Amino acid sequence: MRYGEVKRGRFLARPNRFVAHVELEGERVVCHVKNTGRCRELLTSGAAVYLERAENPARKTPYDLIAVEKGDLLINMDAQAPNKVFGEWAAAGRFLPGLTALRPEFTWEDSRFDFRLEDHLGPCFVEVKGVTLEQDGLALFPDAPTERGVKHLRGLRRAVERGYRAAVFFVVQMKGPRLFRPNDDTHPAFGQALREASAAGVGVYAWDCAVTPESLTLDAPVEVAL
Repeated sequence: MRYGEVKRGRFLARPNRFVAHVELEGERVVCHVKNTGRCRELLTSGAAVYLERAENPARKTPYDLIAVEKGDLLINMDAQAPNKVFGEWAAAGRFLPGLTALRPEFTWEDSRFDFRLEDHLGPCFVEVKGVTLEQDGLALFPDAPTERGVKHLRGLRRAVERGYRAAVFFVVQMKGPRLFRPNDDTHPAFGQALREASAAGVGVYAWDCAVTPESLTLDAPVEVAL
């Protein structure tokens, strides 16, 4: 996926989870943060950030904050990007080589999954999660407790038990981590639910991304350690 006009700025403050103050070309601007997660290890005072100009010139916040530099890493932190890049990648037949249909936002029983893919073997439900937390070469999810994430995993497990195929796909929004793990320190229930889902037959995948200020592309698989 590609962005439009992107500019580099310097992060100043985040008064709430929706907006950030950024120094851009010598001026202080208020921008929309496209990620409602904590991101405390990313949005630090003085960090280099990347802003995309909003298409609507009348919008109150003229820019969206989409990426940040953390040391040598460039991390995309746009929460909408993982579904977009996975959707493009899957539509090209990269997840199911014999893909015959792709439907986003599919409801099954009391679960709403990100994608319903289909090939000659039938449907496969996929839930996509974006990963922005990196520690010592490890990619970790989640960065904050997520009961919604646990519910998704239980829904995928139930689908497998009913005879469907299902998978959870972690889009690591950076290049470099050598291993993906559930963040048990932050939310042990999510890690437990992920291990139970995997044991029941839910596929667990993690892929890193090639990241530039203007683009995000799925690149290569990352080893998953449960």
